[in-house]
Amino acid sequence: MALYVQKFGGTSVGSVERIKAVAEKVKRFRDEGHQIVVVVSAMSGETNRLIELAGQINDEPTPREMDMLVSTGEQVTISLLAMALHKLGVAATSYTGAQVGIQTDSAHTKARIQRIDTEDVRQDLDDGQVAVVAGFQGVDEEGNITTLGRGGSDTTGVALAAALKADECQIYTDVDGVYTTDPRVCSRAQRLEKITVEEMLELASLGSKVLQIRAVEFAGKYNVPLRVLSSFEEGPGTLIVADSDEEEDSMEEPLISGIAFTANEAKLTLLNTPDVPGVASRILGPIADANIEVDMIVQNVAPTGNYTDFTFTVNKSDFKQTQRILENDIIPSLGEGELRADDNIAKVSLVGVGMRSHAGVASKMFRVLADENINIRMVSTSEIKISVVIDEKQMELAVRALHKAFGLDKDSVESE
Repeated sequence: MALYVQKFGGTSVGSVERIKAVAEKVKRFRDEGHQIVVVVSAMSGETNRLIELAGQINDEPTPREMDMLVSTGEQVTISLLAMALHKLGVAATSYTGAQVGIQTDSAHTKARIQRIDTEDVRQDLDDGQVAVVAGFQGVDEEGNITTLGRGGSDTTGVALAAALKADECQIYTDVDGVYTTDPRVCSRAQRLEKITVEEMLELASLGSKVLQIRAVEFAGKYNVPLRVLSSFEEGPGTLIVADSDEEEDSMEEPLISGIAFTANEAKLTLLNTPDVPGVASRILGPIADANIEVDMIVQNVAPTGNYTDFTFTVNKSDFKQTQRILENDIIPSLGEGELRADDNIAKVSLVGVGMRSHAGVASKMFRVLADENINIRMVSTSEIKISVVIDEKQMELAVRALHKAFGLDKDSVESE
């Protein structure tokens, strides 16, 4: 008998029929003698509907009230799934994040899990019940409902698996695993049988929508076996492992495991800021204080001499707030500078542990993009990834060209 935490995304529970199908799947595992904790998202489209309702009331609702609103989506799903399980003769109890004891900090809409009280869930499991838990949400020390950010149900699932020491956390979604890139953009993308936590962490952070980055962080930190599976068809999915198997010949490992991309970023540049020690901290400090995450950063000495041009990217959802901070606080405090902002950009990234032992990946990437007449605006690298910022309208062309050039297309062999 094994303990599984199974997470089902919004598409997987997008209708009454699909909720019934999830209940049937859970029942099969339960009938095999396994202990099951199910974590569910809101029904597909429900969170967006709630956000749109809020926008019709107030263009800038307070984060606390947004959390109160959007957390209701998951509460609908857990009740319906528990009812569906009861109909099948399976004992089940539904829990909100607060009821299951998911304690978070007070950063509304972006809360982080601090601890989980698993006593009630363990008692349910010992009594032969299925625990059905609302993903994406928790409660702070003041008793306020909090949410973990979009995709936060993945984090809930992995965190519960870590707290319960589950045998495996299974993420059920509308795809049958992790692919070399999004098949909707590149039809020749391939499903990976396995990928390292390190690679998956990079892919998740760089725009891959299969898993939330914080879920992968939890899996890596607490050694949670993680598998991505399809809700709609049987198959092995993709296993996310701590490290590549030592016995494998490193020469056989692919140079690039995947290509991630996102158009959900914006670029901001402060021109002609003083080139003095501490200016970067003076620019980014207030942005960090607003709980805005900065991604890529480039600083160049401007042609005018003792000045610098400071460029960075943020999530597009933080674009307007970042602009306001720069215009109202940072530029006045510096006494000079000019802001240029652009939210029509995209980031495309190559990811692979094979980069550690192979030279020339960057030069090949740049050559492929040049051949497609794609201009590179920013570059960022790490040990196992290379990211470039380009015009948003050229993103899909870049992904397909790189996918082919690095031998990731189905039935292709990498050629230099």
